[in-house]
Amino acid sequence: MNRLAVVLGIGFGFGLGAARLNDYDVIHNMLLLREPHVFLLMGSAMAVALPALWLLERRHWTTPGAGLMRLSRSKIERKHILGSVVFGTGWAITGACPGTALAMPAAGVILGLPVIAGVVAGQIVREAIAASRRGRSSAGLVGAPAGTRVLP
Repeated sequence: MNRLAVVLGIGFGFGLGAARLNDYDVIHNMLLLREPHVFLLMGSAMAVALPALWLLERRHWTTPGAGLMRLSRSKIERKHILGSVVFGTGWAITGACPGTALAMPAAGVILGLPVIAGVVAGQIVREAIAASRRGRSSAGLVGAPAGTRVLP
């Protein structure tokens, strides 16, 4: 495992905890528009990241993995809307997103464990659905080599 990634991940977790983003009440109040500091935190992160990413892409930056930095851009599709609804619903119910769910047990918040289990279960279900769709799509390919992967 990449040591730098582990150190950065732990630092990110501490940052989430320091901002109290692993606290259900903070997230609940933010979603009820009672605590604007969470929105300000997310906005400031975007205000720093977007120009930096634009500049790195424009200068043809090579990533640490030796790949050329290219940001993916796609049109909004039905799957994006549905995914946003599922993510937002989960966030509203649990008071956690995947990042803060990982920080919750480290801070002694036991609710983080079922949230993490739900995130993992959701990923398994999503992969099963995608595999099913790939199987149906590749069955209709005439002359396609075995194992041809059709992206949804």
